[in-house]
Amino acid sequence: MTNGTGKHGGEHGSGGSPDPDEAALSARLGSLNDRLSRTLDDRKLQADQSDGGSGNPQARASAMAVGLRLSSELVAGVVVGTILGWLFDRLLSTSPWGLIVFMLLGFVAGVMNVMRSAGVGKKP
Repeated sequence: MTNGTGKHGGEHGSGGSPDPDEAALSARLGSLNDRLSRTLDDRKLQADQSDGGSGNPQARASAMAVGLRLSSELVAGVVVGTILGWLFDRLLSTSPWGLIVFMLLGFVAGVMNVMRSAGVGKKP
């Protein structure tokens, strides 16, 4: 059902010549689109430079390997401390104090190992 009054219901103008308001709005939107595209391109470039290009699979795998190593060191410290505390409690009947103390010591040792591996703490 076309009434020949334009695509917006015929309120402004007729035929093929656009309204000056629509032309100004279209120009502003085009300018905004260009600025937005430039800004997005600049941010992508900055992100690639600051990451060292971490988008490649080798860098991502290397970061994952470091994360798994650090988390396994923390878990290992807690597990070893818990086992030693449980054995201490079984041998000396001091339950649950040995387990609690050695679990806390294992946690501290695990955190220190993680810090040392990450380069935060002192290395021997």
